[in-house]
Amino acid sequence: MDPVVALERLGGVADRQDLLRLTTARGVARCHRSGEIVRVRRGRYRLPGADRALARAAQLGGLASHLSAAQLHGWEVPFPSATPWVTVPRNSKARPSPRHHLFWADTTEERGLVTSPTRTVVDCARRLPFAVALSVADSAIRHGDVDPHRLAIACATVRGKGAAAARRVAAQASGLAANPFESVLRAIALDAGVDAVPQLAVVVGGVTLHPDVADRSRRIALEADSWEFHTGKEAHERDCWRYTVLVCEGWLVLRFTWRQVMFDPDFVAACLRQLLERVPQRADVA
Repeated sequence: MDPVVALERLGGVADRQDLLRLTTARGVARCHRSGEIVRVRRGRYRLPGADRALARAAQLGGLASHLSAAQLHGWEVPFPSATPWVTVPRNSKARPSPRHHLFWADTTEERGLVTSPTRTVVDCARRLPFAVALSVADSAIRHGDVDPHRLAIACATVRGKGAAAARRVAAQASGLAANPFESVLRAIALDAGVDAVPQLAVVVGGVTLHPDVADRSRRIALEADSWEFHTGKEAHERDCWRYTVLVCEGWLVLRFTWRQVMFDPDFVAACLRQLLERVPQRADVA
């Protein structure tokens, strides 16, 4: 796989070992030399779009924000943006352009050229689709850059457009999701009416399993299943074993590919809604 495509699949930023699961060392070196990918530090890479956002922010007298800031903070996002996201002061005379996403807001408490981690998550939660915003929040918490409690407080103070969306993201955000693939799947499930929990602990035969997304009350387990993220014989054996034992214990297990989740969410949602019509909640499930 082309290193740029591989990095996009991994959320726009990734460690070398994860990148090499999808591509080759020679390809990574080539793309690094050409500037198609950027080495953040030893063993970690990102797409160059975020760096273009820094240059545009400096040019406009603002801050790299939203998805650009998320990538600059080193968080994985489901759809890395090549177009800079910039927030400028309210009195700025900067003009909209197809070359950037531009927003006006109070920036007096911000430092540097990038919005703070918590501000970045709140901005994304207010303005981006739920699945994308949840992925950003999950990534920020997973990397230890944003505290869930502080995020909830920050979103609770939001007023006006996007306030309800921000509070919803804060209520559902979790660092347990392994990647944007799982975060987007959970967002689709929540929108479809599934009581979706990431990496729920399920004890089967004395062994604790952790489905990617699960609804305990209905015994529904959803797996973000793709050969690009689960490679090798041992991983395949483990996934098949987990699927079988969950089904034998009465769980309904649905497996969705990366392409289905990212590019055909309507199909995923339709499957889940159809399933919910046949599977009632069970109050007796522990």
